[in-house]
Amino acid sequence: MMRSLLVRGMLAGLIAGVLAFVFAYLFGEPSVNSAIGIEEAGSAAHSHTHDPAAGQGTGEAAQPADEPEEELVPRDIQSTVGLLTGVLVYGVAIGGLFSLAFAFVYGRIGSLRPRLTTALLTAGAFGVVFFVPFLKYPANPPAVGQPGTIGERTELYFGFVAVSLLAGILATVFGRKLADRVGAWRGGLLACAGYVAVMAVVAWLMPVIDEVPPTFPASTLWSFRTASIGTQVTLWLTLGLFFGFFAEKVLKPSQKAVAAAV
Repeated sequence: MMRSLLVRGMLAGLIAGVLAFVFAYLFGEPSVNSAIGIEEAGSAAHSHTHDPAAGQGTGEAAQPADEPEEELVPRDIQSTVGLLTGVLVYGVAIGGLFSLAFAFVYGRIGSLRPRLTTALLTAGAFGVVFFVPFLKYPANPPAVGQPGTIGERTELYFGFVAVSLLAGILATVFGRKLADRVGAWRGGLLACAGYVAVMAVVAWLMPVIDEVPPTFPASTLWSFRTASIGTQVTLWLTLGLFFGFFAEKVLKPSQKAVAAAV
């Protein structure tokens, strides 16, 4: 059964990745292209203000202007094949991990149907893995962020994701124990409140990163970030819907066998 759930989880992740790619390409790439245009315009303006030819007539020797670096991967490949490959790999990986998490929690958070368990797990995973970390360290388009801090920003983001995931797991465990004492509804609310309180403290303690240039268009930044959220919503919603359907098909025979044995 575990193997069947894993295969179906990866299949659901693949389907989710395809739909997430379509959303990202239609709604995310325009803002990426706009940000790249802003970055290139800024680089051209910087190069013009430092044009060595301006020294002509002052006795300074003119030097050839620096040529722009050639892209290793063309932009049209990045926005199509590259984006599709990245999103599909991410979707399949998330689908596989999601199926393992489902196998762990199924039957341990109450006698819920596979689809309802999947829905609760999807909502929780979306919040813990993406949305809460996004609130602290939102995604930025090209031309935003200093090249020298990319390593630090990456470490802080994934560190925050790890803390959020750990806090979510602990909240689930303690919520299940509290449910036996105060009921499922109150136990769930207390677990969610505990998670929010812990993550609020962690977010307050961790460094703030704000490298958005003052001249960067707010509309482009807004479009990019909303597209990022929309892509993740599409991926997680599709994953939850398809995996819930697949899990119901896999687990229904075993449920019938148990009922017949009883």
